[in-house]
Amino acid sequence: MNKLMRWMGIIGLTLFLTAPAMAEDLLMARTDNAFPEAMTLLQSAISSHGYKITRLQEVNENLAKRQFKSDMYRVVYFGKYDEIKQVTAKYPELIPFLPLSITIFAEGDQAILVANHPRMLETFFPDPALKPTFERWEKDMVTIMDEVRESK
Repeated sequence: MNKLMRWMGIIGLTLFLTAPAMAEDLLMARTDNAFPEAMTLLQSAISSHGYKITRLQEVNENLAKRQFKSDMYRVVYFGKYDEIKQVTAKYPELIPFLPLSITIFAEGDQAILVANHPRMLETFFPDPALKPTFERWEKDMVTIMDEVRESK
């Protein structure tokens, strides 16, 4: 469990610092759409893949404490209720990683999307029965991010 907690801390720092050494463990996309349009496109793409958005988290207050000035920074949590219920019943250790999430923030007149790579979970949860789930999550997240990136 100590290794798991350490990994969670590294991922959290990576999302805020986007350290190049961890880039291969992240899914990232940049869109020419401004933040409001990109946010709408992201929510639409998530829904069109059968996922339900469970929460939109604003992190502005914590960013402001660190002198980061932006009101356009959100974490979008999403999942499929029955799937999450089923997976976590069999693998309760996955609870801290679910629902899935994509962070979206403004950079000038563009938006950037960042997410933990779902296949990273295979390192900590090597059960072959989970591999198809992680692969599907990866495929869906890549497709969702591509849809936002390619939309104009």
